[in-house]
Amino acid sequence: MHIAITGIGLTSGLGDGPQTHAEKIAGGENNLKPLSSLLDGDSEYGDLKASWIPQRELLRSRKWAPASVLSLHVARQAIMDAGLTTDDLRDAAVIVGSSRGNIAGWVSPWPGRRPFDLMAASNSMHGELASSVSIEFGIRGPWQVISSGCAASLDALGMANMMMRQGMVKRAIVIGVELPLLPEVLEVYARTGVLSSSAVNDPYSPETSGFFPGEAGAAVVLESFDSPAEKPSAVSLTGYWCNSDADSPIGMPEDGAGLRDCLRKAVADLENEPTIAAVCPHASGTLLHGKAELAALRESLPENQKVSLHPLKPFTGHTVGASGLLDTAILAHFLRQQQLPANLPGLTEPDDFTLTPNKIDSCGSTVLKIAVGMGGHNSVVSLRSPDFS
Repeated sequence: MHIAITGIGLTSGLGDGPQTHAEKIAGGENNLKPLSSLLDGDSEYGDLKASWIPQRELLRSRKWAPASVLSLHVARQAIMDAGLTTDDLRDAAVIVGSSRGNIAGWVSPWPGRRPFDLMAASNSMHGELASSVSIEFGIRGPWQVISSGCAASLDALGMANMMMRQGMVKRAIVIGVELPLLPEVLEVYARTGVLSSSAVNDPYSPETSGFFPGEAGAAVVLESFDSPAEKPSAVSLTGYWCNSDADSPIGMPEDGAGLRDCLRKAVADLENEPTIAAVCPHASGTLLHGKAELAALRESLPENQKVSLHPLKPFTGHTVGASGLLDTAILAHFLRQQQLPANLPGLTEPDDFTLTPNKIDSCGSTVLKIAVGMGGHNSVVSLRSPDFS
């Protein structure tokens, strides 16, 4: 069975749609700005840089909660990109990943929102992220919402992959959404000590001190085919792996042992796939994570090749549960064009790796995407670029 990404939808602080993201990344731009521009002027987080969706009208609805509205928006983009009909959608799966779900508009008032009392219970549920898409698009297949922290949306992609390989569905709409820029959410991150205190937007710098939070929504359409020849221009989803550290509720082992083992399994299973050309790491921005993830990569990737690293959070901010799918969707857009995304200029290049994008082979190359969730959850997916030979 061949599983391909046939549709992409994206919205983040970089803009709306995959092409806008590609242009901003190619131009070395990000949208990190002091939160004082978004939150109340007296907010204690006003100096913290963050990235948020500038088109606030995309997040407002009387009926649906803000993150549900965002799910609908990116799902619509991906469905249109894939060219799916109503009949195509009827039996598809809808799998969503989000760390905080619909906390926006529930814990505190959402600017411009007109709540509808009859929807109060639904608006407070993580499940509404998926049910709203099912209802609005008439999708009668299974839906699920996964909340495994920062790995949530990459796990959603993995669950969709497993459903399709088991023959449950032929198509899936996979979505990752996060709207974490609320004082209540920022407070718990600050108390945990994971927000940036040094203003260094460089995940492998010795001066990095934490992450810059961001809002985002991403969606991809997955479809199954008998062979790649049926969809030769599509990016393939070739594998999914996950495990747990069983170590800490907050961090990860300094040697990255759990992630190392997960990556070793992925590399072994990909033995017959094209060469691993690149890795999009989690690269959250915390000093511990940067050291542990690099240690895991050094001990798991083949020694005879120098992969390029593509940390994308310096462009988008850390969009928490949406980040895994957001990065995957950006990668898929570039891979469609036989390219890899450039890195933000000025980033520290780790030993043994390059930040200069490797060339994608015309016969296809493999790219790994990593996500790590708080509580010690590691996830990896593999993508294969189209064969243009």
